[in-house]
Amino acid sequence: MEEAPSLKTLLLAVLFAAGRPVALKELRALGHPEEAVLRALKALERDLEAGHLGVALERVAGGWRLVVHPKALEAVERVLKPSPPRLSRAALEVLALVAYHQPVTRAELEAMRGKSVEGVLESLLERGLVRVVGEKEAPGRPKLYGTTERFLEVFGLESLEDLPPLREDGPPLLLRG
Repeated sequence: MEEAPSLKTLLLAVLFAAGRPVALKELRALGHPEEAVLRALKALERDLEAGHLGVALERVAGGWRLVVHPKALEAVERVLKPSPPRLSRAALEVLALVAYHQPVTRAELEAMRGKSVEGVLESLLERGLVRVVGEKEAPGRPKLYGTTERFLEVFGLESLEDLPPLREDGPPLLLRG
């Protein structure tokens, strides 16, 4: 009789097949108690930590995903020659403003930035980094914008609390130049 795969093995297979962060609530479908899933994820993380298998477990956007281990990154780049998504200076500036000030209207973004954000905001919406999160209780009911789960994934953040703090004595958030 064949032995059933361990919970760790099942988690590895699910995370590999998903190709995206998988939340704990989704992993409960494996039929194991939440505590057991969390223990198995921690054990899997320890197993992959040394980099012997070329992948690592990363907690991001409220879930877990497999990523290339830093020790294998050079080999992956040599073979696959990946090109990271390029964001213009203006797009990064507007994205930072949205991330730190959300929910925020287009007019508020333009006031902070000192110039139009219309085209840049549209580009960020198309890329799935920003989304409409509601309407402001103000005349005209302007749209409110916030970041998405994709934003967290692209920047390797588990949540918005992982954003670096703004320093009072540091450079301003706006990237003028």
